Amino acid sequence: MSMGRIWERGGKLMCWFVLTYLLLLALPCMGFLPNFWSRVLTLSWDSHTHQYITEQAILNVTLETLKGNPAEEQTGLGRGFWRALGEVVKSNAAMDFLSSTRSDPVYHFDSERVDSATLMLRQFWAQTLLSVRAKQYQSARHSLGQLFHSLQDFYSHSNWVEMGRHSIYLHLLQPEEPVIPVAKEDIPTCMECFSATCRNNLMPRLTNAQQHSQLLTTGYFSTFPPKPQGKCSHGGILDSSRFMGAKGGINKDSTSPLFSPHYYLHVEAAALATEATLTALRDLRDNVGDKAFLRLFSVKQAPALVFVMDTTGSMFEEITAARLRAHSIIQSRARSPAQTGTFLLVPFHDPAVGPVYETDDPNQFMQQMENLMALGGGDEPEMCFSAIQLALTHSPPLSEIFVFTDASPKDAHLFDAVKALALEKQSRVTFLLTEDPNHTPEVRRRSRRRRRKRRKRRITQPLSTDRFSLYSSLSSVSGGLTIFTSNSDIHRVSTIVEDNTAADKVTLLHVESDQELMSAHSFRVDSSLKNVTIHIIGVLLECILTNPSGQSQSLLSEKGSLADLEHFQGLYRISLLFPIQQGKWKVHAKSDEHLTFNVIGDSRVDFLYYFATVTNETHPGLARVEGSPVAGVPAFLVLAVTGLAPEEDASFSHVTLLGAQGDTLYQMKLNSSSSSSLSSSFSVDEMVGYVESVPRVPFCVRLTGRDRRGDKLERVSTEMVQPTHVQIQVLSVPRLVPGHSTMVDFDILNRGPARLFSLSMDDDCGYLHKRGPHRFHVEEQGSFHDQVNLHTPATAQAGATVTLTLTVRAFDSADSNYAVTYLTVVPPDPDTFPPSCSIAGGQSTCPSICNESSWSVSLVVSDRGRSGLAALQLQRGEGILTLFLSPPTTEDSMGDAQLDPDRQQSLRGQTTSGDNHYKARLETGDSPLNVSEWVQGSSQPLWAMYTSSCCSAQAELLVWDTAGNMKRCNLMPDQQRQQRDRSTETSGTGRITLPDVYFLLFVLLWSPLL
Repeated sequence: MSMGRIWERGGKLMCWFVLTYLLLLALPCMGFLPNFWSRVLTLSWDSHTHQYITEQAILNVTLETLKGNPAEEQTGLGRGFWRALGEVVKSNAAMDFLSSTRSDPVYHFDSERVDSATLMLRQFWAQTLLSVRAKQYQSARHSLGQLFHSLQDFYSHSNWVEMGRHSIYLHLLQPEEPVIPVAKEDIPTCMECFSATCRNNLMPRLTNAQQHSQLLTTGYFSTFPPKPQGKCSHGGILDSSRFMGAKGGINKDSTSPLFSPHYYLHVEAAALATEATLTALRDLRDNVGDKAFLRLFSVKQAPALVFVMDTTGSMFEEITAARLRAHSIIQSRARSPAQTGTFLLVPFHDPAVGPVYETDDPNQFMQQMENLMALGGGDEPEMCFSAIQLALTHSPPLSEIFVFTDASPKDAHLFDAVKALALEKQSRVTFLLTEDPNHTPEVRRRSRRRRRKRRKRRITQPLSTDRFSLYSSLSSVSGGLTIFTSNSDIHRVSTIVEDNTAADKVTLLHVESDQELMSAHSFRVDSSLKNVTIHIIGVLLECILTNPSGQSQSLLSEKGSLADLEHFQGLYRISLLFPIQQGKWKVHAKSDEHLTFNVIGDSRVDFLYYFATVTNETHPGLARVEGSPVAGVPAFLVLAVTGLAPEEDASFSHVTLLGAQGDTLYQMKLNSSSSSSLSSSFSVDEMVGYVESVPRVPFCVRLTGRDRRGDKLERVSTEMVQPTHVQIQVLSVPRLVPGHSTMVDFDILNRGPARLFSLSMDDDCGYLHKRGPHRFHVEEQGSFHDQVNLHTPATAQAGATVTLTLTVRAFDSADSNYAVTYLTVVPPDPDTFPPSCSIAGGQSTCPSICNESSWSVSLVVSDRGRSGLAALQLQRGEGILTLFLSPPTTEDSMGDAQLDPDRQQSLRGQTTSGDNHYKARLETGDSPLNVSEWVQGSSQPLWAMYTSSCCSAQAELLVWDTAGNMKRCNLMPDQQRQQRDRSTETSGTGRITLPDVYFLLFVLLWSPLL
């Protein structure tokens, strides 16, 4: 698709009008441009954005970690990976959009706040490590995105590139590395510049290649903080500080000279920002291990298997059915190359809920399932929503949650919070109810008599026939199902658990039909699909299936060649028979009640999407809509297709917004967001559609395209988007400190008439002072500012995550919305200093014939902080590392070099006990060695001797302290180390030429502001 078009055909004139209008609205950008849409707003198609740098770095390090064929591995990363990557990108971009961060120079390395920004950067790093170790991966992705934004901004906003630096500034995340001082407030840093391109406007000392006399500076932006005379500005046509002396600017955010005075250095700055992001990711991987790193990004993760189990006395059959399904799924996954995924069990009855059993070990999960017992009971309502809330809080996004119960909810007040969590995580909730919603107390008593051996619930009051309506509402909104079945059929009905939790499941159709008598629906089968299954919930009078060739089969009355039908109480399961004909299939169903149709198949090709609006604050770009979109106003839909192999030449043309019954509400064309100069074979191409007016009724999204053979391809999202006229904007996401109270600020924005609202607040740890509901009035198109107060107990565990859910609802309509925020508990005074490695000597003479000699180096390993040493690992190298409790003697130093190979092999990995001088030997491939018990006190060091053949001239040692800080120690022969120390970096600048057409167009568009 042509990148010069925003919409096709008749929309071109409208496109350019809107684009011009948006450009005139856009205010200055700070840092690399936030995302792909920023290139459109600045017409700098070849600019490297925060989004592009972050995506490429994460993808490259992930493929590097998998150590497989990159093209094959990328295809199989899974939909969960692309969603996890999107969470990091979203957090990164939010730094430019949130009111609490977008104008704060500390978050962007602006206004010479380098020291404060560096401290903030290290806090993000420590928070990410804490969250990963606590398996709080969503929180970790959030802090990681923030870290990347600030880290990348440094190279765009500072004079690092202008100083001729070709390597990254290690001191930003490694305090022990050399620091370059920041220019003091009274030292001028820039000279006057009177043109859009400010070449050589930095003072000579700020571009000095001599490291001992270099100074750092970053540009001031706008009017706060005030810019001292002679300091550099951020620059660009909308930076008001560029008119103050010294005039001009130094930012390298884009390739546009109108936005970036140093645009000609953009490529160099982006390259360093990319290298810094890659280095941080590799350090993170080495710090937490490959397995945790891949879990952080949900790489090749099967959908989480989540059971929410009612354990009252009537639930024996349901618990047995859940056990059988769990066992079958675990056996199936054991044969799959994908990782087994997460297993979660949340038992509940009244009043107890939980505890949550969460594990990656299928055997442990089965043991917990075996321990479940159906005992006790009470009044018919149970604490079901409390249990679902726990399941949603602890499970990863895109989970399948199955609720087994025969009771209505006692905690209906949690419905809005549970719905918010399900939508935010895009997790589906399916209910398997072994109770007829029309049962009366008398019917239940007769049933109880027939099953006297089973302890049933006490009925203390008449039961409402719609007491399960909230279950149906939640399953409908989240894209799940509500199935009313019987104890005798629950074993067979639970096959739906296996159907929906298999890897690479996609949805082809998901509709609810309230039409009386006959209803007709269709879905498409493409070349990538296998194992297509149709689920129909309700009672059928007739059902006819028709294939693309026009051949039909009456499923209720005959067996045929198209499909097999299994009928259980509450569920019809239809499996298409092989070979499955490609094309459009039709289902005609006759019923006198509500039906739900769900068609799924096996395919890697799927999609993710979000709604966004053009920002008109301080950064041009598309800001993601949090919660539900506003009805009746324009919005952009951003969509990414996942699972396409590089050789698959599929194209996607448009998106259709479908109502709950499958009716078309709106259709829009899609355009690619990629630039040919920046495209990568290892990326997901984002596409953009423009919605002139968001529908006012709930809808789902259907993507349409064509496969490599030109046949139509369709995928459907199952969750129902809930358009609204009210929004919640969380303004700050602070850290939680044990023993302290924390305020979270937010705004309620009323996009409708003046009215009364109700606000509810909930958290999963009980830290909130007040939960609501809280009533307040908001004027038409007005806003309401408020805060919530959380008190973190002194006993709170560092790294824990608190999930805060805010829900708002109008009293006079169905308008509602939500915000979900993840808050991390951090220690009050964290140790952020990593260990150190000091070279103490060695024998390093290597002749030209390497296999005839060896080299060695001795070093002292200690912790610079107050935590003490924790572990060591030889990450790279073919030699042996020997550890000592005291300085090694000459005999020790020579011993390893003179040991015969058999003796060396016998000593590898050994450790000794007591206070002996020699402690252990390590080689590459050994697991990290725990040394915390060897060193008494945080200041006690260890001594190490590394010996290797001269044919392996480099090695790498990783050292951790007990706070989780890591030091990467590079070992090499003495002559190589001296050569490295003598090497100096040469200065150089690059230049990139902007096409004249873009420049001329910008002059025309922005001339009113010049």
